[in-house]
Amino acid sequence: MHILNLYRPSFGHICQCCGHSDLRACSRGLTHISISTAHGLVPRKLTAMSASVAKDSGISVASVAIQPPSHPTYDLRGVIKLALAEDSANFGDVTSLATIPSDMVVDAFFLAKEDGIVAGITLANMVFQEVDPSIKVEWSQKDGDYIHKGLQFGKVSGQAQSILVAERVALNFMQRMSGIATLTKAMADAAAPARILETRKTAPGLRLVDKWAVLIGGGENHRMGLFDMVLIKDNHISAAGGISNAIKSVDLYLQQRNLKMNVEVETRTLEEVHEVLHYATQNKTSLTRMMLDNMVVPLPSGDVDVSMLKEAVDIINGRFETEASGNVTLQTIQKIGQTGVTYISSGALTHSVKALDISLKIDTELALQVGRRTKRA
Repeated sequence: MHILNLYRPSFGHICQCCGHSDLRACSRGLTHISISTAHGLVPRKLTAMSASVAKDSGISVASVAIQPPSHPTYDLRGVIKLALAEDSANFGDVTSLATIPSDMVVDAFFLAKEDGIVAGITLANMVFQEVDPSIKVEWSQKDGDYIHKGLQFGKVSGQAQSILVAERVALNFMQRMSGIATLTKAMADAAAPARILETRKTAPGLRLVDKWAVLIGGGENHRMGLFDMVLIKDNHISAAGGISNAIKSVDLYLQQRNLKMNVEVETRTLEEVHEVLHYATQNKTSLTRMMLDNMVVPLPSGDVDVSMLKEAVDIINGRFETEASGNVTLQTIQKIGQTGVTYISSGALTHSVKALDISLKIDTELALQVGRRTKRA
């Protein structure tokens, strides 16, 4: 018996990089390339890891709105391959193979089933191109746009079997990213003039994807990982024998290695805030930001007391950037943002995400009928 594997990874995508000599290095790189269309669009910068969004790829380049964050080793195309292999294994889509002629060509439409900020359009393009480069994808919206329940905002054209192999993987990325972007947008708007950050509390293997969604939603990225910023947290302070010792050790480490990077220290009490400021007056330090952790105190009424946070911000008085952390919700963030803090970080943006409901349908009329019946369209 012969089994057809519908998903065959393609290594033929053209990729333009600087300083990389092979395709494997190219897939890891984040060197910028520029792509323009024949429709008079302003050229947009893409990245080497999304090089499948290219000329003659069948993808609307206008949909590429917001670049992913930089990471030195992250292989986004490898993540897509893994997701497709996880779904199809070595067998392909046996249901589609059994029910759909191999030469059937269809149009399928992306349908929003609830209101929110759409994200993951560029990543969905990459998924379809990885499965079948002949698939054409068109969008009426771009990453970061608002979509409402019942809106058809994208069209996929090509072989039905290929579209259905890519469908769930593309939707899984889009729904998760759109959920993150939607919550980020709401929090960013409420936090102003403070700026909203996510944390490292992301889904394993999806660090860049989750942080990309935060950017699409109007937030900013905290450190990408352990490698690109020093963040002295409670466990480091305990192990180093105190907050001053921890900062001193970091200053010495960076100086000895001639390293320049942002340095943040976590403070949990006003006494620690004063100690950090005293250290900084007595020593040349690489410290750039102070985290004010759990200085937002929940009240029995459901409100929060931000007086301790406000006092800490006033004590620091602009000498360092400040970051509020802990007890940050959509209900509390506006009050936190009014304290004068520079940043507000929220792990909930990525660790407690509610996916935005999006579907891909060939028969959209029936899908809308069912959606109206279930209040989902």
